[in-house]
Amino acid sequence: MKTKEVKTTSKNHRKKNSLGGYNNKAYFMMALPGMLHGLIFCYLPLIGILIAFKDIDYSLGILKSPWCGLRNFKFLFSSPDTGIIFRNTLCYGAVGIILGAICPVALAVAFTKLRSKCVSKAYQTIAMLPYFISWIIVSYIVASFFDYKFGALNHLMKNLGREPIDWYSEIKVWPFLLVFLNLWKGLGYNAVVYIASIAGIDASLYEAAAIDGATSHQQTWYITLPQLSNIIAIMLIMSIGGLITSNFDLFYAVPKESGALFPVTNVINTFVYRSLKINNDIGMSSAAGLLQSVIGFILVTSSNFIMGKIDEDKAMF
Repeated sequence: MKTKEVKTTSKNHRKKNSLGGYNNKAYFMMALPGMLHGLIFCYLPLIGILIAFKDIDYSLGILKSPWCGLRNFKFLFSSPDTGIIFRNTLCYGAVGIILGAICPVALAVAFTKLRSKCVSKAYQTIAMLPYFISWIIVSYIVASFFDYKFGALNHLMKNLGREPIDWYSEIKVWPFLLVFLNLWKGLGYNAVVYIASIAGIDASLYEAAAIDGATSHQQTWYITLPQLSNIIAIMLIMSIGGLITSNFDLFYAVPKESGALFPVTNVINTFVYRSLKINNDIGMSSAAGLLQSVIGFILVTSSNFIMGKIDEDKAMF
């Protein structure tokens, strides 16, 4: 009888500790809001992919509208500005990836080298502030410097006896300005990720290096950077996935939609938006979004595969 009771008790115990058992019920309830959020906002909208392959008739709806094959995708490649649009998108994306992999790491290392924690925290706060500023506010800040009539730069040039410049028509200035603004706005936020990683490095490694006579620069080169290599690789893979997805607010709001700057500010997102306003064709914009998502997925998986071949520990999956 005792043996049967023991078997029955152990069997019930296994049931309670199974995937749907009592012990995991609280965890499932905690995860439920996130699961519902993902289902409602990430998976249910996937039906919108159909729009990219349909000639939308608003009176019929999405499901009953006629199919049009790949016609919506041809729009992106039929424009005479296609080469400029893809060039701008890829070049800005590539420069952003390179600077985004170097500058935040350098800033994080610089912050951790400060001896005063109060000063370090103050600098971190100042570096983080631009991240919370809207791009619309940034556009007004830029206009306060570059506006033809009221800009600070033109006032300075008048005081120096020079003619004012219409900066919103000067193509050569804006590629550098847009790259700087994009870096400036996200630099502090990205640096915090590396600061947290540096804080997790075993302090005994630095102590041992200091005993062996290693300088501060040598400790950074031989301890800090190797310890950060995994998180740098992960951040790099994620940023490569967004290579073809540009920041719409940066390229639309900051240049104030100046037509003279289109050769250096027109990217895929702004091109699709302007075409949508003119043609009112949501099929075309959906096709562009789907194309960007597919290319981003391919870039992430391929870069992760290459990173795994180089070092298995640095791959995300």
